[in-house]
Amino acid sequence: MRTSRRITVPKADRIELERLARGRNTPQKVALRATIVLLSGRGTPTGAIMQALGTTTPTITLWRNRYVAAGIAGLVKDAPRPGRKPSLSAATVAGVVELTLREKPADATHWSTRSMAAVAGVSDTSVQRIWKAHGLQPHRVQTFKLSRDPQFVEKLQDVVGLYVDPPKKALVFSVDEKSQIQALDRTQPGLPMKRGRAGTMTHDYKRNGTTTLFAALNVLTGDVIGQCMPRHRHDEFLAFLKKIDRQTPAGLDLHLIVDNYATHKHAAVERWLIRHPRVHLHFTPTSASWLNLVERFFAELTNKRIRRGVFRSVQELVAAIYQYLDQRNQHPKPFVWTASVQTILSKVERAKEALEALH
Repeated sequence: MRTSRRITVPKADRIELERLARGRNTPQKVALRATIVLLSGRGTPTGAIMQALGTTTPTITLWRNRYVAAGIAGLVKDAPRPGRKPSLSAATVAGVVELTLREKPADATHWSTRSMAAVAGVSDTSVQRIWKAHGLQPHRVQTFKLSRDPQFVEKLQDVVGLYVDPPKKALVFSVDEKSQIQALDRTQPGLPMKRGRAGTMTHDYKRNGTTTLFAALNVLTGDVIGQCMPRHRHDEFLAFLKKIDRQTPAGLDLHLIVDNYATHKHAAVERWLIRHPRVHLHFTPTSASWLNLVERFFAELTNKRIRRGVFRSVQELVAAIYQYLDQRNQHPKPFVWTASVQTILSKVERAKEALEALH
């Protein structure tokens, strides 16, 4: 039987190697390496180590030499491997990124993987990997609009302050109306979802009228006071204010966050507010509907109940909205505001600088 070169294992190392070989939390590959060194330190022949551990001669030689060169640390930590050489040069990758950010294809508004691959001289899968590595998504676009409100900072501080530090003995509501909700009926019944196929809906529809949902989101609890009305004039808004007033405890002030829609500032509304001093309106900056948390509720309502709904009449649409409100209010969840005033102002400032650089 072939004998292995005996290696010297100091007592301290032997104790540590025995701990690694027997430890319950030691990875199996590390325990195997420790055992190889221990047996080699005792002068056990290579063939006997192979039979006892079910391993091979190259493996025994590798870890015996690694221990001699680097000690126990060489057994615990694997040596770095060279890895696969990148198939694309750094210059090619930089060229794809630069084209994506600075130019557009001649026949389109944005790049696709195939159009970029044809220009850059690489495969479309390579373009896909480059875009993923650099966080580039040319097929997507997000909408935005900077507020030019001269009182932007003051209104921002006011609204965010209500979210993060609401006044005592008061309720804060995010209020708005979702107008022109269409009762759409499909021209043909859709097919149900089945294994391997999504549900279907016809691309065309029949319009059966519209409704407007007035909603007040309780910022603290997530409850929503809602009312559907056929129009959204100041008369309807005033009626909704009266509903909020009736459905909230009389001993608490009401702070309502609203946008700058003209009906919210109508003279009749202002006269009513004077007669009801516990109700305070707080206006978001112009072109800053994202500051109103109730918009998040409207998005949820649209995605979950309206967009794929089928409504043969306005009455069916209104009934579906009220059913959704009832179900949601049984287990309400508030939307938590996390952005600070300073964070928002920093983003706005960067956006202004970027826009000014284009002129």
